[in-house]
Amino acid sequence: MYYPVVKAFLGIFKLWRINVDCVGAEHVPTSGGAVFAINHTSFLDFIFAGVPAEEHHRYVRFMAKDAVFAHRIAGPLMRGMKHIPVDRSAGAHAYDTAVEALRAGEIVGVFPEATMSRSFDVKDFKTGAVRMAAEAGVPLYPEIVFGGQRMYSYHHRDFSRGHDVAITLGEPMHPTTADDPEEFTAQLRARMITMLDETIARYPVPREAGADLWWLPTRHGGTAPTLEQAAVLEEEAKARKAAKRAEN
Repeated sequence: MYYPVVKAFLGIFKLWRINVDCVGAEHVPTSGGAVFAINHTSFLDFIFAGVPAEEHHRYVRFMAKDAVFAHRIAGPLMRGMKHIPVDRSAGAHAYDTAVEALRAGEIVGVFPEATMSRSFDVKDFKTGAVRMAAEAGVPLYPEIVFGGQRMYSYHHRDFSRGHDVAITLGEPMHPTTADDPEEFTAQLRARMITMLDETIARYPVPREAGADLWWLPTRHGGTAPTLEQAAVLEEEAKARKAAKRAEN
């Protein structure tokens, strides 16, 4: 199912005049397993993050929360493309499935921030991406996707035509089981912060007076929440969800 779905989305890109600027696709390995560690700012990130690999006729198996697989529309697509469901309360099975896929020569896409960044900056990372790359003995590629939040993110939907999306795939990193996962994850995050800065530098940011830059990180002149403010918003959202579950 993966091939027709990819072709369908490429057609949607053209129909909606989505301008995809992809840098670094030459780093995609032509064969063998690899982990793509991707920042997370949009519900559409998994669509755009696969673009560099698709240019080389390779596909990415994404790790996504199991709730997505229960969705009446997204669920059949996710299962058909053999993406990997993650139960956040018991993630060992998903981790083992990902390592097995990597050893079988597949590319696995991971969002180390776990949840979307409300600041559109790079949040703290979980160590899973580094650990699975080390255990499987495969390279780890940092990847930045920027712009999807302007179409579909928390409390925002805009599917009008002409949006811009910038993608940057970095050179591979090579964690091993001898490396400290926390330290290597810190190196990965630092690399991806630099890559985000480089990606935003080439992104067409409106600079006219009064432009609404809610989707741009504050340290780049935008009005998005800071990382600290976003952390508070995330905790408030978790509390609301917990209260709703308790009511049910």
